[in-house]
Amino acid sequence: MHNHLDRNLIGYGAHPPDPQWPNEARLAVSFVLNYEEGGENTILNGDPGSEIYLTETPGGVPLQGARDLSTESIYEYGSRAGFWRVLRTFGERNMRFTSWAVGRALELNPAAGKAMAEAGHEVASHGWRWINYKDFTLEQELDHIRKAVKAIKDTAGKAPVGWYTGRLGMNTLKAVVQHGGFLYSSDSYNDDLPYWVRVEGRPHLVIPYTLDVNDMKFAVTPGFTQGDGWLQAMKDAFDVLYAEGARSPKMMSVGIHCRLAGRPGRAATLARFLDYVASKPRVWVPTREEIARHWMTVHPSP
Repeated sequence: MHNHLDRNLIGYGAHPPDPQWPNEARLAVSFVLNYEEGGENTILNGDPGSEIYLTETPGGVPLQGARDLSTESIYEYGSRAGFWRVLRTFGERNMRFTSWAVGRALELNPAAGKAMAEAGHEVASHGWRWINYKDFTLEQELDHIRKAVKAIKDTAGKAPVGWYTGRLGMNTLKAVVQHGGFLYSSDSYNDDLPYWVRVEGRPHLVIPYTLDVNDMKFAVTPGFTQGDGWLQAMKDAFDVLYAEGARSPKMMSVGIHCRLAGRPGRAATLARFLDYVASKPRVWVPTREEIARHWMTVHPSP
């Protein structure tokens, strides 16, 4: 078990552990809904400039000291319409997701946190704000963690047990472990299975995430331009992992955003992939909390 700041280029190597997924599943598919709208960069939140990341118009520079009304409006679509469309899409198929929920975003729209919790989804933390934490001190991150946990508990009725910052800093995981109360974090993209690290002498479970089939690639270059490209990428990833799962089961993560996958055309693509997953036997679609609790039972910390 390595220190979390040491690079580990070896991992499980040629012999990954058997996750022993429930019901002999060959693949665990984790869907993640990023709920960020309202927590992004804007002078309304006290930031120096506007947001430019993950919108329908990639690139550009932030407006300093001013609001970008167009970008704000794109984000608003996610909370006003896209979120509810995604929630219905999963609900119609009785599938559950984990939400990376930004604390400030839920504070501005508490109905979203309540709706996810009532539908049985996991509301995990995506930080207090959807900003870059690379220059934050440990004390500043701890303060934001406390605010994020409170916002989620106030809206979803339960403190988060999972964490993902996304735009993290050197102190992020240290702050997460010091705060306590989290079963796992996901600020990693380096494996197809969970693994343990050591943070200041304490074991901590990492459940890796992924960006390769993430809908964020509709908003970066190069990326997806049509739903067919996203669907094919998801199917190909699923098929490879599902085939490997006959002898060595894995997990797959699919990241979605309210303002991106929540748009009608992309929501149709998401629905097609959900139906594709549902059509296959021996597939488990858990929340990440369920994955964490299962892993801790089958593969407890060294």
